[in-house]
Amino acid sequence: MKLLFGYSSRIYVVDCEHINRAGGFLLASNHISHFDPPIISSVARRKIDWMAMAEFFPIPGLGHFLKAVDAFPAARDRADRKTIRSAIERLKDGRIVGVFPEGGIRDGARSLLGGAPLRPGASTLAHMAGVPIVPCVILGSDRLYAKRNWLPLRRTPVWIAFGQAISHFPELEKSVARARIEQELADGFQRLYAELRRKFQLTRDDLPHPPRERMRSQPKNPRRRLHRAAANAVDFAMCVSMNLVQSRHRLNGRSAEEMDRYVVECEKLTPHEYYAAPKDVGLIAAIQNGNRFSLTWRSPIETEFPRNNVARADFFPCGRGKAAPTVFMLHALMSATHIGYWRWAARFNELGWNACFVHLPYHYSRVPPGHWNGELAITADLIRNAEGLRQGVIEVRQLIGALRDHGYGEFGILGTSYGGWIGALLAMVERDLRFVALMCPIVNVEHAIWQNPGTAFMRRELRRAKIAPELVARHFHLSSPLHNEPACDPARVLFVSGDFDLIARPADIDAIQQKWRGSELLRVPQGHFGYRVMRETVMRLKERGF
Repeated sequence: MKLLFGYSSRIYVVDCEHINRAGGFLLASNHISHFDPPIISSVARRKIDWMAMAEFFPIPGLGHFLKAVDAFPAARDRADRKTIRSAIERLKDGRIVGVFPEGGIRDGARSLLGGAPLRPGASTLAHMAGVPIVPCVILGSDRLYAKRNWLPLRRTPVWIAFGQAISHFPELEKSVARARIEQELADGFQRLYAELRRKFQLTRDDLPHPPRERMRSQPKNPRRRLHRAAANAVDFAMCVSMNLVQSRHRLNGRSAEEMDRYVVECEKLTPHEYYAAPKDVGLIAAIQNGNRFSLTWRSPIETEFPRNNVARADFFPCGRGKAAPTVFMLHALMSATHIGYWRWAARFNELGWNACFVHLPYHYSRVPPGHWNGELAITADLIRNAEGLRQGVIEVRQLIGALRDHGYGEFGILGTSYGGWIGALLAMVERDLRFVALMCPIVNVEHAIWQNPGTAFMRRELRRAKIAPELVARHFHLSSPLHNEPACDPARVLFVSGDFDLIARPADIDAIQQKWRGSELLRVPQGHFGYRVMRETVMRLKERGF
């Protein structure tokens, strides 16, 4: 291992003396790649007995190798007495046992370094064996997933820091001691992480990324630049089209005074009050078992367009019926056709999920006569925009409530662009969601109105009406996901960002992913408009078991 990683990597070690201390102890490390155990072992003078995933041991060759280096199996989904007994015996024999308290490879907010909670196993094991814990942080090993980093003379840098040993606190009562160990260990990880970043001036690319992203990433080359240029050209062309559509709809009498009155009333409301969903008896009665069917009901929000006042959703039940989870597909602004979503509904059915395609306000069956699909959803009339979002959120909540009353259980949200915006607002008020996948969502409303290239005509109309950014910002507590926190578990939220997106900027998606601590971020090499993002998102949801 020293030869292998000496060839491929340049390893920097901080405070190596802590790993070479005498006696038995538990080594607890963050986990960012499959290369972590051999790399850490290669810099230690003492041998480390690693606790490894039980799934690895039945694999021919790999299982024999792991046993040969004294690794031993551990089940990640339960407490295995045989594993615990083996670990305690080795520790009491004065050996080093290596563990990954995260229970698997983690990055971002899902990792210990990002503030995710520790699994209790490490503190329990150290207290039972009566040995200290040495924390370890490793960075850079995830870049070895990229084939180019194994080329001669590349020498990919890897940084490792070892912390001072943490006592098992034998003088404290058992539960207090374990809680103390967990707190000391979490603080130790954060100190080592900060020390490595400061000492080596690490950039964002040096910090942990998902393995699939590292494997997919390519060095800057003409093809990538061409891909970016093509994506930007498509985004720019679509922005020009959006401005042309918006030019058909001026403010129509809306004034700064009217906007101010609307905002004043909204300032009195919380998101839960603003998006409160009344129960619809007719909707509950319309839900029934059978083949694919459409649900229609009266929208709780009345608009000046009768067709938009009738909510609709196309429901695609799978063979499991009510026993299966249900995913709600929320389409993009001015989505060209429903055919692609119906095809994805069939794929979800094959995966054992019910699927529901929701007709968002002013789209599909709800388009008023004389208008195009979705053109009334986002215009210079900010009050109608806000009420359209509110209408979409409330209707989906009504649908979730009606299905739940009818015996359906778990629900997931799959939203794109405008639908991703509504999906993020749903996450702010719905606590019980199995997953929320938001693809290129509009999360920064301030940028969407005042800087987005697709809203240039809107800005001209707002300035002409003397509607200032400060006035609009007073509504962000209800309409801007970036200015709010989720009501559901952030660990169930997946943000998907387009690398070349000009509309839902990657920086804004990064910002909300960091704010919604525990959520995950997936990057896809496309602009705002493209089909790759859906495929990558569904693949990631399957990987996470959603």
